[in-house]
Amino acid sequence: MPWHLSADLKNFKKITMGQPIIMGRKTFESIGRPLPGRQNIIISRNPHYQQQGCSVFNDLDSALQSCTSSAEVFVIGGATLYEATLSRADRLYVTEIQKEFNGDTWFPEINKEQWQEISREDINDDSSVDFNYSFIILDR
Repeated sequence: MPWHLSADLKNFKKITMGQPIIMGRKTFESIGRPLPGRQNIIISRNPHYQQQGCSVFNDLDSALQSCTSSAEVFVIGGATLYEATLSRADRLYVTEIQKEFNGDTWFPEINKEQWQEISREDINDDSSVDFNYSFIILDR
């Protein structure tokens, strides 16, 4: 991500702690290690790919089946995985940044007609960054 937002990292940790997190291989490699306190699940097309402390699956359905005992499952990236799972999601936790950034990867467009905002926390006074942002929860 082209920004560093400590409050977002703290919020991410709070909502994902104790829950399964599913990510693509590139996302895992950008993080560089399994995130503690969570079931780390990687999706990779390489059938021989392995990472210590993680479960690796070759397809989304197998990864989701491994999470059947969890109330919530978090997809944490990347873009291809977001696109593949957005239509299956029933809740989105979104950090909305009030600034334009250059980049080559984007979250898919959210059709606002399909989602209801159930929570919003606007942050307008974070002196560590030069933009405002919001933590939003959307339910389908």
